[in-house]
Amino acid sequence: MNASRMTATARGLFLGLALLAAVAARAQLTIDITTSGGRQIPIAILPMAGEASQPQSVSEVVGADLSRTGLFRLVNAAGMSPLPTEPSQVNFPDWAARNAEALVIGKIDPAGDGRVEVRFRLFDVQKQGQLASYSYVVAPAQLRATAHRIADVIYEKLTGDKGVFSTKISYVVKRGTRYELQVADADGFNAQSILASNEPIMSPSWSPDGSRIAYVSFDQKKPMVVVQSLAQGTTRIVANFRGNNSAPAWSPDGRFLAVALSKDGLTQIYRIPAAGGPAQRLTDSSDIDTQPAFSPDGQWIAFTSDRGGSPQVYRMPAAGGPAQRLTFEGSYNVGPRFSPDGRFLAFVQRDGGRYRIATLELATGQVQVLTDGTLDDSPSFAPNGKMILYEAQVGGHGQLAAVSGDGRVRQRLTSSAGDVQDPAWGPMPTN
Repeated sequence: MNASRMTATARGLFLGLALLAAVAARAQLTIDITTSGGRQIPIAILPMAGEASQPQSVSEVVGADLSRTGLFRLVNAAGMSPLPTEPSQVNFPDWAARNAEALVIGKIDPAGDGRVEVRFRLFDVQKQGQLASYSYVVAPAQLRATAHRIADVIYEKLTGDKGVFSTKISYVVKRGTRYELQVADADGFNAQSILASNEPIMSPSWSPDGSRIAYVSFDQKKPMVVVQSLAQGTTRIVANFRGNNSAPAWSPDGRFLAVALSKDGLTQIYRIPAAGGPAQRLTDSSDIDTQPAFSPDGQWIAFTSDRGGSPQVYRMPAAGGPAQRLTFEGSYNVGPRFSPDGRFLAFVQRDGGRYRIATLELATGQVQVLTDGTLDDSPSFAPNGKMILYEAQVGGHGQLAAVSGDGRVRQRLTSSAGDVQDPAWGPMPTN
């Protein structure tokens, strides 16, 4: 392979590093739905009474959240006056005439101490019934986060699946020789830099509770695995053995990390305590084993290995043991990541000279290619399993993209702020 054309995953395989790619940040990300398919739920999301005087329009954020999933179609409320803010004011036939199946109304009132009360109601227009009613008392600075919570409620009520609008994503931004590890809302807003360095930062991985991120740092001029607390900002070096220390992946209970180490020769898979400590070797092959990922039930570890002559995805018991090859289509399948329900693996598949995101259904062995880029890399499932975050190389620069598990909905998040690398989707919030 021409070295200049290597994907991040290819470099990670042969260096024992998960060099997986991602998003941009200080400049606001722009989200475009490039493809959608299937039926969309027509929903009217009305401006909230009182939101015009607030620093953030809640209804606009809710609408943007829902529309970018590709599952909803926003119904225009132009010409409807006055707009209802209470159930008694809703004229359901009017909204049915506009083909709306769901309706969202709400208002924002002062709540004392500088806070505001945000109340919203969700209605089934056809059944003329209320599906949800919630009230939140928050500071004005929290209105955007509150809008994400509202969108999560609406999404779950209308689809039956958990919403992920209140989750976080992480990624690395490279500007010249400067690297920043950033965390942002799932829609790209509120990006914050949690680490900056003139040395590479790679492979961020969220702890199951979202309180910590493990990553690979080169601050000591060699790759080592670091765990950082997001609340305190404190860091701990947990793997600094001889050779490469790379590709951290959390166990579901948050107690351990699976890592790729070359301390005993070729890169192999090891398990270490998340707080640091002795490394337990899990693979013992004469080839490179790297890019581990725990299954959600903690019973398995998927990984990449070239033990069969070409890079392929394998699975072994989490405590180590015989490995089973999982991918057989093509000569290059790498970077596995489990879906939250454990039914699928997302990975990178090379087809000719193109690298694309694919999924493998473990029960059937069926493979589905989801993307059509030339250098797509670094898949990461949303915590509800419905979307896969990944890097798409465009014009030699990494951009964040996402695709639904069936390939029908695609999103592209663009920014002018540097080369975006290593996306990782954080877990569901705990509160």
